[in-house]
Amino acid sequence: MLKWLNGPGYGWSAEGEPDMAAPKEAPVLRVTDPATGAGKLRPIGGSGSDDFNRVIANQVVQSLWLAHTDKEGRDQLQSAALATLVSIAPKDEIEGMLAAQMVAAHAASMECYRRAMISEQSHEGRQSNLSHAGKLSRTYVQLLEALNRHRGKIGQQKVTVEHVHVHAGGQAVVGTVETPLDGGRGSR
Repeated sequence: MLKWLNGPGYGWSAEGEPDMAAPKEAPVLRVTDPATGAGKLRPIGGSGSDDFNRVIANQVVQSLWLAHTDKEGRDQLQSAALATLVSIAPKDEIEGMLAAQMVAAHAASMECYRRAMISEQSHEGRQSNLSHAGKLSRTYVQLLEALNRHRGKIGQQKVTVEHVHVHAGGQAVVGTVETPLDGGRGSR
């Protein structure tokens, strides 16, 4: 069991280890293996730990700029952000964190674009907001690429051969050709 120690000697300590700087009643945090949990909220954060999934959901909702909206608009933005997490369909905690960052980067980027378009915006303000929006958009693309790399989708290519000409004396194979992992040098 791990304990979080507050005060001058704050940090993690294994239970049973004395820490003179720790308060008399340090809170005990229970850490469970996400792989063993039911994960009813797994579609949101990709984890078997609903504690993790709730944290991801809260982080995403708190990353939204809501000052310019009414209650109905806030509810709509928050619901859309969580629906986006579900549509990204994180399969594990890493994908959940990347998905959350993608939603936050997109929302921040769109807010910068919105601010750049305000009619009373100064030229400098417009340029600054467009610059920030561009950086956030590039960050989004990098996060998407990281998610695809994590999922193994980058580097996969499909080649379709439409016309094959076999001339006199030549040979051709039609169908799927697979090379053994040992390069064809298997033991017999």
